[in-house]
Amino acid sequence: MQKSLLVVALIAALGALAISFLLPDLPAYIAFVIGALASALVFIALPTNGNAVATETVGPMTTLYVGNLPYRANEAEVKSLFEKYGAVNSVRLVRDRKTGRRKGFGFVEITEDGAQKALSKLNDAIFQERTLKVREAKSQDADSDDRKE
Repeated sequence: MQKSLLVVALIAALGALAISFLLPDLPAYIAFVIGALASALVFIALPTNGNAVATETVGPMTTLYVGNLPYRANEAEVKSLFEKYGAVNSVRLVRDRKTGRRKGFGFVEITEDGAQKALSKLNDAIFQERTLKVREAKSQDADSDDRKE
């Protein structure tokens, strides 16, 4: 986020500089505001490229638990595997907080009909020499209720 603000400020300053050369009688603060508005319009129009693997949501979604994943598997590979069955909204592979290594399980948010297809096709399927365990994910509320008992 801080890098984005820095880039916007830099583009606004460059825009103000360009405008001040084109319109030398225009006050500097007005040129800067025009440059800031122009850079904001550019940032709104351009697509973002984040590190997270996510797409637009299409219809109701279901979260699936995916266990026994290969440790070397990444989010893009898992997304590609599940996209054969439905639109994937997001993939989150769980990592160890201390080491940053993947723990071998994760969660895939996929359309409801795609989730049913993926459950039937991918549970006990071989992926990168590992037998996957695919289940419908339990909500965090259900987990906290189990802990209270």
